[in-house]
Amino acid sequence: VQLQAFGGGLVQAGGSLRLSCAASGRTFSRYVIGWFRQAPGKEREFVAATTWSGGSTYYADSVKGRFTISRSNAKNTVYLQMNSLKPEDTAVYYCAVDGDPVKITTVQDMYDYWGQGTKVTVSS
Repeated sequence: VQLQAFGGGLVQAGGSLRLSCAASGRTFSRYVIGWFRQAPGKEREFVAATTWSGGSTYYADSVKGRFTISRSNAKNTVYLQMNSLKPEDTAVYYCAVDGDPVKITTVQDMYDYWGQGTKVTVSS
């Protein structure tokens, strides 16, 4: 599976961005796609995830109510709509696939495939 994340950029606090993660290559009958982020000098952390069916989603408390994860089956793409951005949202954002999920997990080691990351900078 190849994942390509894009859509990052520079935005002012309170603004919005939409990240995209395009998947290609191997397909799975069921899998979970997650977004993670790594801020400068910090550990990578979970942001949000969705089942490919879209039936279940899960968010980190820090983004709940501001970020929305969604997907387009036709485009093999998962989106992360980020609203009301804060300077603390500044990070490199990565998408990842858990190809054999039991359930949505926030544990990074459970994700088998990773995209290259896209940088988001929120200015105050």
